[in-house]
Amino acid sequence: MSGTEVTLKLSHDQALVLPDWLDRMESSRAFAQVVDDRAVWSALHTISGTLDKSLVAIFSPDYGQRLEAARQRLLETLGDFDSLTDEL
Repeated sequence: MSGTEVTLKLSHDQALVLPDWLDRMESSRAFAQVVDDRAVWSALHTISGTLDKSLVAIFSPDYGQRLEAARQRLLETLGDFDSLTDEL
């Protein structure tokens, strides 16, 4: 199936928080140790680059406020998700 593209749909809030997180994580040594398959970096760089090019909001003077508001809205929709991750 080489050459076939996959479309990934995210809400605007998801698209806003993901590249911020990826930017912070991709440069960390801990993240590099978790991503133990070099081929995965190709997908991560593509996702990050596509989002960076698509989001005008990251260049806005109030980007930090928009990012935090998006994070809060997403957290509200997760409910008790954090309690599930505590068990892992």
